[in-house]
Order: sequence, then C-alpha cells, then structure tokens
Amino acid sequence: MNNLAVEERIRRIEAEPLPRNIGALLDTAADAVPGQTAWRFIANDEAITYRELRDAVNRLANGLAAAGVRPGTHVGVMLPNISAMPLTWLALARLGAVMIPVNTRYTGRELHYCLEDGRAEFLVIHDASLEALRAMPSPLAGLSGRVFVVGEAPAGLRDWAGLSATQGAALPEVEEPGLETVLNLQYTSGTTGFPKGCILTQRYWLTCAKTYSTFDGLKIDRILADNPFFYMTPQWLLLMAFLQRGTLFVGPRLSASHWLESVRAHRIQYCLFREIYAQQPPTPHDADTGLLRASIYPHRAADHAGLENRFGCPIRPAFGMTEIGAGLIMPIEAADMVGSGSCGIPAPFRECRIADLDGNTLPTGRTGELLVRGPGILKGYYGKPEATAAAFHGEWFRTGDLARCDERGYYYIVGRIKDMIKRAGENIAANEVESIIEMMAGVAEAAVVGVPDERRGEEVKACLVLADGYAVTDVPPQSVLDHCALHLAAFKLPRYLEYRAVPLPRTASGKVAKTQLRTERADLLANTWERVHGRWTCAPRPHPSPISDRPTEAP
Repeated sequence: MNNLAVEERIRRIEAEPLPRNIGALLDTAADAVPGQTAWRFIANDEAITYRELRDAVNRLANGLAAAGVRPGTHVGVMLPNISAMPLTWLALARLGAVMIPVNTRYTGRELHYCLEDGRAEFLVIHDASLEALRAMPSPLAGLSGRVFVVGEAPAGLRDWAGLSATQGAALPEVEEPGLETVLNLQYTSGTTGFPKGCILTQRYWLTCAKTYSTFDGLKIDRILADNPFFYMTPQWLLLMAFLQRGTLFVGPRLSASHWLESVRAHRIQYCLFREIYAQQPPTPHDADTGLLRASIYPHRAADHAGLENRFGCPIRPAFGMTEIGAGLIMPIEAADMVGSGSCGIPAPFRECRIADLDGNTLPTGRTGELLVRGPGILKGYYGKPEATAAAFHGEWFRTGDLARCDERGYYYIVGRIKDMIKRAGENIAANEVESIIEMMAGVAEAAVVGVPDERRGEEVKACLVLADGYAVTDVPPQSVLDHCALHLAAFKLPRYLEYRAVPLPRTASGKVAKTQLRTERADLLANTWERVHGRWTCAPRPHPSPISDRPTEAP
C-alpha cells in the first residue's frame, strides 16, 4: 500500500470545510439533486426525494417550534425504523434542539431513566411503545401535554402528524445552529451501571459521515442502514448519503437471513458487515453483488480473507464508538492487511496513541489503553462531571480498550478494560444487570460477565450468591429472569445463571475479580441454568446454609 497517498488523502479531507450544519448539508443536496431519492424504507417501499425531504423537515421543524421546542430543548424520541425517526432528528437539527434517542425495547424503568436523566421536555413516541410509557415507575410532570404519538394517539396525548399539517415549508425563524451546537444526548452503556448520555454536536455527525464518505475516494450512491435509528450508525449513514447525493436504504431491523437479499435487490454499494451474516449457508452467487466496500468490526482475523472471497468485495475493518464516532479505519488499498487482525490507522480528524493507565505514551508494540482525540468527539457525559473527568486524560478520550500499534502505524484491539458485555452488537453494562438482580430478596450479591458465544460474540452470564437461609428453590431461575424482564430490555437478560456456594472472588481492593470468574474453569457454562431452553446444563450445586462452611474471600 502507498502510505504517502493515503496520508495525502487524509490531509485533503481534513482541509476541506464541513457544511455549516446538518440543515445546510440537506439544503445543498436538495439544490444539487432535488429529484434524487434521499431515502427508501425497505419494509413499505416508502421513498422521498431531497426536495420533498427538505420541505418535510421544515414543516415539522415549524410545527415543533409552534409546540414550544426551542434551540437547546431536549426531546426524547422512541421510534422504530420508520421515516418519522430521521425526519424528527433532522427537524430538531434544523431548530438547534437536542434529540434523546430511546431504544424501542426499553422497559418503563429504562425509558423513565433516559427521559429524567436527559431532562427531556418533550417526547415523540410510537404507539407500539406506549406500554413502556405507561409502565414508567412515576410520571414526569414536565412532559404533561408534550407527548406526541406516531400512530394512534390515545386521549391525553397529541398526534405527531398534526405538527406538520398546517405548517409551511419556509425555514424556521430561529438562529441558525453551528457546528458546536449539541444535537444528541446519545445514551451508551458503560462500566458504572446505568447508561450515560454522550453530548454530541452537529460537528460530531458531520465529521463521522465525511470520514466514511470520502476516505476511499469512492462514489457511493446506494447505502444500506439495517440497524435501528436510535443507534448512532444509521444517523451518520444518512448524512453520508447526503454528502454523496445518494440514497439510504433503511431496513426494518437487523436480519442475517435477509441481509444479502437486501444488498442484491437494492444494488447496495456500501454497508456495515457483521460476521453473523456469514453464518448463513453459502450459495454459488454470494459474490454477485454491487458492493464496493463494507466495514466490519469486530472480526476474527482467521476468517477475514474468506469473507472477502465469499462476498466478492473489500470488507475492511474499522473501530469506532459512540463517544468518538470514527476512530480507526483500514484503507481500501491495504489488501496486505487482510487477516492481520488490525483495525487500521487513525481516521481523518483523529489522533490515536497507546498509553498506560496514567496516560503516559507507551513504546511502539507495547499493549496499553487506546486514547483518541480530535474535533467532534463527545463534549462529555450529560450531568455527570465525574464520569466525564474519568473518561479523559486531558483532551485524550480513554476508550477503555486495550490495543497496540505496530511499526507501520496500524492499530490492533486486543481486549477491553471496561466491564462491558458486547452481545450481537449491543453494549450491556454488567453493573446495570447486577444492580437489578441484587434488588431481589434472597440475593446477597451478583456478578455479571460475558461468556463466548459463536453466534452473538458474547452472552450474558450472571453469577449469584444467595443470602443466608435461602436455597435455589427459594430464588429459582425463572423468578430471577422474570424480575430482570420487568426492569431490563430483552437483549440485556442473562442467558445463563450460576448459583455459587461461596462468596464471589474479590481483588485486594474489594472489587469482584471478574477475570477469575471468566477463567476459573474450562467450562464456564457448567452448573448453569440456560434461559433459552429452560434447563440446567447439569445439576446445580447445593447452596450451603451456614456461613462457616464458606472459605474466606480470595485476595
């Protein structure tokens, strides 16, 4: 690979000015290609041109403004992959307001947390999610009269469609937002339990979109977004389509069995690739697509070359996270790095280094924490100054990932510092699940760890120690799972439950020694209750009643 050519391309990308804001990007696209399809939703074949989209965004922005949404107003949005979701996001961007996207699988407790923690003043919600709204542990007084429903609005709630019905398509009369205007409080799981709201500006989204839109120098007209819009990926993919004057094809949900069908049917040229796609039975026509590039992370190095050969396109690794957007990216020219396990080089607008836990840079080849800095990363965690301070060494964001950098400047992710489980692309904070389980009567302590899973990368395993006088029959597996289901989204539920007869192992500082839990025996699933099939992997060990039967805590 010609490193000098890639470096020059990065310098050129960084030197080009960004659009003034997201609304300005939409305007320039609508002026340049007014009749081009901006997006198409695959489930119902709903499409809109750039001219129509600009008008629809302005009408909705004017309707929201008439309802009381101002620059800086926080608006919760709990919608599935329907056009109302990106339309609402773009309208809020036009106003300089802030969206709090909410996972549609969240329970009432989780919805309440996001809205209360994010100080939401309005809520846009789909009628299919109203059960979660009704199940919130307490109403939020500030939302009274400010809940807009997409679909059938019951009595007392307002109709989202009515916001635009009587509005014109002129620009809203508000001060134009800038690149540093906050657009999202994007909630992400971390190591301290409940999710934290990442403060993300319009610059964040435009930087991420520009990186993927221009890094390879490819003309990409047809882009696939097949995961939910309440995550970060479809949002920057939409802006990538705007930059390319192309079309975003939106799938209703992630589907391994339908992914290749969607790619072929819509002649997709760029998408994110997930290893689960390759678990579908191969066919002689797997490589018959129009893909120009796919991005993948994480990936198994040993499978990388086989994936590219099977699907007939460059599938290049990348590394990013909610806090930083794009972090590392593999140049399309770097065919010699296929199978290396590397995630690439620092993306445009990003600097990276490897450091010890005090932030001191380590020599080339040494393993340490990956630090990232650059314009457009998160401003901090909303309302959590201590968490923000702990996440940075100066202006360098601490990713929590262990990595190394080789002599050529390629980075390799080798592990995680953060206590987080990554299940089928979902980040699950172990502490949040632990705190829910420990609410139960009869549970003295709980520890949650990730265990390897061929299909989903990791699965959730909870280790329980029961209180004195309680046996497994007093706190049976199904009662634990039912309790979790009341408070946690389905993807966070433990797949495996282990009842331990001794206290959890701890470090000298008193923290649960989770490394020991992950490595103390070869079969981490032995003596566990398996949720999906509702059975013990083998007979559970009895729980001792006298505390004197227990050994002392591990150091």
